[in-house]
Amino acid sequence: MERTSTANDLTDRLRSRLETERREIEELTASELKRLAENSRRVARNALSTIERDTEEATGRMRELLATAWLRLLIVGLSLWLGFFGGSWATMRWLAGSIQDRIETLARANARIEEAHETLAELEADTWGIALREIEGERYVVLPFGTLADPGWEVRDRPAVKLSNR
Repeated sequence: MERTSTANDLTDRLRSRLETERREIEELTASELKRLAENSRRVARNALSTIERDTEEATGRMRELLATAWLRLLIVGLSLWLGFFGGSWATMRWLAGSIQDRIETLARANARIEEAHETLAELEADTWGIALREIEGERYVVLPFGTLADPGWEVRDRPAVKLSNR
């Protein structure tokens, strides 16, 4: 026997079919969204790992550049310091040697002056204070103070005897 369809049956079947298609679309959409999410995660992970790798490389290169720059600055600074220190040390050594030489020269000169004073004192003692002077071509014998009551000439306020020019 044949069954006749009623409007309610048709509506129920249509509803059932719509529900089945809706579930299939939802399942298909969920599956596509899941696949899209997995692909998005994979792309994001790849991008993140690429960014991390590039960042690490850039950081490594930057560290190398900084280390090289600091090393250069350190070497230049150390060289300048050594140059200044060495130059100052050498200059101080030279100045100390020069000062020491001058002190020794002064000591020798003072010793010779002292010897000359001693010799002069001996000469004065041996000559009783008599000195020979030549002033403007004239020759004089300079006597000690108080030896002549009325000297004819004086040399440096001391009595003197003029010698003839022959």
